[in-house]
Amino acid sequence: MRDLAVLFKGNNPARLLGGLGVTLKLSLISVVLSIALGLVVGVLMTLKNPVVRAVTRLWLETVRIVPQLVLLFLVYFGMAKAFNLQMSGETAAVIVFTFWGAGEMGDLVRGAITSIPVHQRESGAALGLTQGQVWAHVLLPQAARRLVPQAINLTTRMIKTTSLVMLIGVVEVLKVGSQIIDAARYDAPQGAVWVYGAVFLLYFFACWPISLLAKHLEKQWACQEG
Repeated sequence: MRDLAVLFKGNNPARLLGGLGVTLKLSLISVVLSIALGLVVGVLMTLKNPVVRAVTRLWLETVRIVPQLVLLFLVYFGMAKAFNLQMSGETAAVIVFTFWGAGEMGDLVRGAITSIPVHQRESGAALGLTQGQVWAHVLLPQAARRLVPQAINLTTRMIKTTSLVMLIGVVEVLKVGSQIIDAARYDAPQGAVWVYGAVFLLYFFACWPISLLAKHLEKQWACQEG
């Protein structure tokens, strides 16, 4: 029981919750920026301009091939030093996760738009709508409904991936857990099981409701389509 008690020693519970707050804050900021930027990138991906397509494709392949940890190191240690920038770990994390999320979100937007039958666009034009009005009133509303569940899934992935930021000095929930374990190394040598178990539960209960919401929306959308 001494090992379990390390979880409740001093202000450790509050520290873990504070670390979870940092994780959720970084995730929320990155998700909002990713969605906003991803909508623009997704529309650009549908254009037939070869230069635009090449640039957006390179962006997408970069975020899919290069590990997020490498991007974090590149921005936090590489760019900051090369350009003599004073950059916090949290700022570097938001930059990297937004870059990653916008690329992923852009591809989701592209897929949602291209999945809309061509006759929808043609019908809008036949009714006298301009190209901008077709996008605003026909394509984007339908694409948005299809995007919501996938955007929510991207949110859960981003929450989990923020655990990497502890490696650039950001004190989020996993980093706090490691600090608690190090401080209790001699008093509670088996405390790591309980501390990491608590971190596991915090991640689970942070992501589980979001995952349930995504599944609910997917089923609701499928019923409406049927």
